[in-house]
Amino acid sequence: MEKNQTDRNPTAYPDLVILGCTGSVGSQAADVAAAHGIRVRGLSARQNVTEVEAQARRFQPEFAVMTDTTAAADLKVRLHDTDICVLSGFEGISHMLAALKTDNPRGLTVENSILGEAGLGPTLETLRAGHRLALANKESLVVGGELVMELCRKTGGEILPVDSEHCAIFQCLRAGRREEIKKILLTASGGPFFGYSREQLSGVTKEMTLRHPTWKMGAKITVDSATLMNKGFEVIEAVHLFGVRPDQVQVVVHRESMIHSMVEYIDHSIIAQLSVPDMRHCVQYALTHPDRLPAGETVGELDLLSVGTLTFAPPDGTAFPLLPLAVDCITRGGALPAVLNAANEEVVAAFLSDRIRFCDIPELVSRVVETCSEAATRHSYEDILAYDRLAREEVQRIMSHMPSSV
Repeated sequence: MEKNQTDRNPTAYPDLVILGCTGSVGSQAADVAAAHGIRVRGLSARQNVTEVEAQARRFQPEFAVMTDTTAAADLKVRLHDTDICVLSGFEGISHMLAALKTDNPRGLTVENSILGEAGLGPTLETLRAGHRLALANKESLVVGGELVMELCRKTGGEILPVDSEHCAIFQCLRAGRREEIKKILLTASGGPFFGYSREQLSGVTKEMTLRHPTWKMGAKITVDSATLMNKGFEVIEAVHLFGVRPDQVQVVVHRESMIHSMVEYIDHSIIAQLSVPDMRHCVQYALTHPDRLPAGETVGELDLLSVGTLTFAPPDGTAFPLLPLAVDCITRGGALPAVLNAANEEVVAAFLSDRIRFCDIPELVSRVVETCSEAATRHSYEDILAYDRLAREEVQRIMSHMPSSV
């Protein structure tokens, strides 16, 4: 049940800004805020004016930002009867993050669930502004992990992971010190094509790809789950977030999706975090940490007796080569993970628009990474942006010479 404004304790939890508020994770963050009386100070989205208007009237924040300028103009008209400041573009997000101050002794949390590489800038702006970051935008760490973590150390910032796997690892790490980590066991559902051979994958369709066996997600991330690219990105995230080497992260296929990840310590003890597969667990934990609150009626309880069996298997790096490619990219470092991410974004977009086949995805991404291999020696923000752009251009160049295969 949502709390009324009069029921709210405004300092029980940090104030909140939700970036990407109309997406799956952003919408769940809004629901958690409403359920626990968390004061929402700002919202952002790209184009969904109707939903942002509804959330703005629900929370009465100081700021609402639409990164699409036409949508921002529409929202400004719709909210003319309020005191909400409507801004446009990513410049609007930067202005909001810099302008927001709080009298809340627990500070302000920015939940970043912007999709794709576009989330990197707001991540850096959040840390520069001294706000706590609840990070659901994995690309921030995939594309600019070195920059993000360096800035976090410099500013004394705090990053709370919202991804289910990294939230699980974060919780498991409360059982020991970082220097006591032997290995991170990163679980994967295996996607809809677990057990398929490369030959079988040549016949899968877009409709088959978008039927994930466990999680309900957006189309792009569902495709990434099917190729295991998403798990490769999560390996890169884990390396940066938890300060481990790539060879300290082991991917384990766990079809039941009940164990969300594990940490093995140097004494060979393994700590695991289990729950039903529901992102609201992760969102709530990030927004109310270090407190652990009741799940409420919307999140189910895990009944181990009904689960019965938990299974584990190694991933197939031959049928799904993007996972080992991601490990190679983070091992080589520099701007190479940014190349990987940009190439994958462009190629997946082509798949979703029926321009290529599923089996073309890893081949195209691998070709672009190899072409841009010199990116491993580049580290600056400008390098990342330049190689992001170069990788996207290279995908389009290669595809312009490909015969239609769909």
